[in-house]
Amino acid sequence: MRSIIFLFVLSALAAQAAERVFESRPEKAHLLELFTSEGCSSCPPAEAWFSKLKTDPLLWKNFVPLAFHVDYWDRLGWKDPFAAKEWTTRQYRYSAGWGSESVYTPGFVLDGRELHNRVVPSAATEKPGVLRVLINDDKIVAEFRSTGKGTGSFDFHVAQLGFDLSTKVSAGENNGRNLHHDFVVLSLVSKRMIDGRVQFEIAKANAPSGAIAGWVTEPDQLEPIQAIGGWVR
Repeated sequence: MRSIIFLFVLSALAAQAAERVFESRPEKAHLLELFTSEGCSSCPPAEAWFSKLKTDPLLWKNFVPLAFHVDYWDRLGWKDPFAAKEWTTRQYRYSAGWGSESVYTPGFVLDGRELHNRVVPSAATEKPGVLRVLINDDKIVAEFRSTGKGTGSFDFHVAQLGFDLSTKVSAGENNGRNLHHDFVVLSLVSKRMIDGRVQFEIAKANAPSGAIAGWVTEPDQLEPIQAIGGWVR
């Protein structure tokens, strides 16, 4: 009998260990994006500043950082292993929304707006609602309790973030340098919320590790309404 109870307790503890719950405050958490590349010689200082955010006490509470590696620098001879055409397209969408036809790195975006200075965003006063994300192995459940009026139809986005990543570059503008990266977007999944809720599964190979960032937008829009993030390792 004791063995059965012991096994039951172990199973319960294992289930709790596999489950992670992230919940925002009612106040808006800023989404801070960095567009960068290993092929860009001016990006390492920006990434060094970004890495310092790991120790900021307001991380995940007041702001959620993301680093998107773009691929348009690959033409100079070094292929960034973290770059994706999808991230380049995302930056061009932002640029088009600002009335510009060009993109550049390092480029910072705060809540969908172009940011020209490297500053930690101050606490927001607006209260868009509470975003709650539950992750259990390969299952993700997200709920957004909006304080505004509406149909409850939103897009939910969840990104897996990589940390303490390093690359020895052997070509391009950073030839010979050892580059270090944090908050790197390794994958991004977007799903439509109905009545402020969505549940879906992801491939076990893509199960979150390191940290996750989740945020909600109006359908088919880029500007975040609310965000949340946290460590899953």
